[in-house]
Amino acid sequence: MEAAENTAVSAGGALAVDRVRFSDYITQKIDSHPNITVFHQRVDAIPQGPVIVATGPLTEERLAQNIQGLCGTQYLSFFDAAAPIVTFDSIDQEKVFFAARYGRGEDDYINCPMNKEEYEAFHQALTQAEAVELKQFEQQDFKVYEGCMPVEVMAKRGADTLRFGPLKPVGVTDPKTGHRPWAVVQLRSENSQGTLYNLVGFQTNLKFPEQKRVFSMIPGLENAEFVRYGVMHRNTFLNSPKLLDNTFCFKKDRRIYFAGQITGVEGYMESAASGILAAHNMYSALTGQEPLVLPKDTMMGALAAYISDETVADFQPMGANMGILPPSDVKIKDKAQRYEAIAQRGLESLHLYLNNRSRERKGE
Repeated sequence: MEAAENTAVSAGGALAVDRVRFSDYITQKIDSHPNITVFHQRVDAIPQGPVIVATGPLTEERLAQNIQGLCGTQYLSFFDAAAPIVTFDSIDQEKVFFAARYGRGEDDYINCPMNKEEYEAFHQALTQAEAVELKQFEQQDFKVYEGCMPVEVMAKRGADTLRFGPLKPVGVTDPKTGHRPWAVVQLRSENSQGTLYNLVGFQTNLKFPEQKRVFSMIPGLENAEFVRYGVMHRNTFLNSPKLLDNTFCFKKDRRIYFAGQITGVEGYMESAASGILAAHNMYSALTGQEPLVLPKDTMMGALAAYISDETVADFQPMGANMGILPPSDVKIKDKAQRYEAIAQRGLESLHLYLNNRSRERKGE
């Protein structure tokens, strides 16, 4: 935060930084710290002994291959192909219904039914929406995306392509009409608490404002709160729920910890905080102390729980958002007031946890 405040640029109500000055500021702090020794050299393999691996989302190929060999080929992703995620509370429950296709299993999916007119308007908007221009190395590797085709690319292949793909209405009956919709968008729970839902099959390369505009045309999502937009770009990250515990420790080799975006957390604050937690927990392990596991109603406690939650089937990176926190016990209609209450609850929970931990260490 100190670095951000010293390198801030004008961005309305948001905190944005000059990235070069921000990087230089952090580098200077590290280089001048008396307890840190910096070695300016390339690392091609994870070193022996206790180590925190904090390499970023564009990890150099040789180190990435070494990490992949350690994790297994199916547990290291080189691209994001993530669908948007919305909060459950922001979905218009009057326009959607819970059901599984053909009634198989539990009613796990939220279904957003479309009639023909709604589908055709959505399809037209989707095919005309503005996409992010791929970088050269991404264009070369775009074949990676064939198995998870961007929804806007799929839409351009024909007017009914989506109706025979992710929006197929087969096996779904709208209880309000008793008939099968013309098309249906399905949402699947993203976390065990059911506070977040992702749009199934909606991997996309559209610009974020375009995603908000077009996906808000889906019945029930007119006022949806997007906690993460869809992305398709180069991003090396672990399948952390299979590999890491909630202390950021590598399950297969307890001397290794991971930190930063490679763990699946996104953002400056999240990456820095994951490094702090990993460092605390490595120190605790080396000194025989209990690990630092923050409560799940704190933001980093919730993120640490998310990246280590084995019930997350299709893991994708996640930044801090209110949707991953447990809902408030008190129903508050106003969103700003509700979020303030949740934040206050987290602060109180954090202070209580840290105070109790301090007393335990002192033997009180």
